[in-house]
Amino acid sequence: MDYMQVIRDMDRATYERMKQALETGRWPDGRLLTEDQRSHTMQAVIAWGELHLPEQERVGFINKGRKAGKTCGDEDDTQTLTVLDGVEQKTS
Repeated sequence: MDYMQVIRDMDRATYERMKQALETGRWPDGRLLTEDQRSHTMQAVIAWGELHLPEQERVGFINKGRKAGKTCGDEDDTQTLTVLDGVEQKTS
């Protein structure tokens, strides 16, 4: 069985246990995750989410929200900040 088939066949409960292990750094039985386990588990959790979850429920989703009826990022509201001798001066 290949990697993606294992991810496709994984159930929601396994996904949740893996996600919790990443959050706490421990497996459900209390053992610590090794760095390799953390890396592989993170890849599996992300891959499973891509296949089975809507975007807003996936690990790493950032809600960009709405701003004054527009999607954030529609307008350039960047401001330049200049620091002179430890004193901040805001320029537009």
